[in-house]
Amino acid sequence: MTQFANNRKAFFDYEILGKFSAGLELTGQEVKSVRAGKMNLRGSFVGVRGGEAYLLGAEIPAYQPKNTPADYDATRPRKLLLSKAEIAELENAEQTNGLTIVALTVYNKGRFLKADIAIAKGKKKYDKREALKKRDTEREIRRKL
Repeated sequence: MTQFANNRKAFFDYEILGKFSAGLELTGQEVKSVRAGKMNLRGSFVGVRGGEAYLLGAEIPAYQPKNTPADYDATRPRKLLLSKAEIAELENAEQTNGLTIVALTVYNKGRFLKADIAIAKGKKKYDKREALKKRDTEREIRRKL
């Protein structure tokens, strides 16, 4: 299992409440680009529209820019493959005030590309400061040992 993209900022900005694993519906050149490590998940989130879940804001640049069609959009919405029960749960979370659905990682499972998505609640500023302080003290302890 190889990780191709990771949204480290999501773990800092949000408190993760629940995780899901979803398949990604991509074109051939997008798959090549992701496997080359060019995908960017920063600022991406999941939206549920018409009973289907979509990954929004994730950037997958062209694999070969000179051979790319003129109408290629690097940040187009990409369909996520989930069960109906999972989509219903995500839709409820999306409608709940204060919750959002963020993309965490993209990895391969066998020959398929999967995305880990999570229902998350935004952290307050003091929670972020606390996390930074804790990380710094742990780093100092490791350095002294």
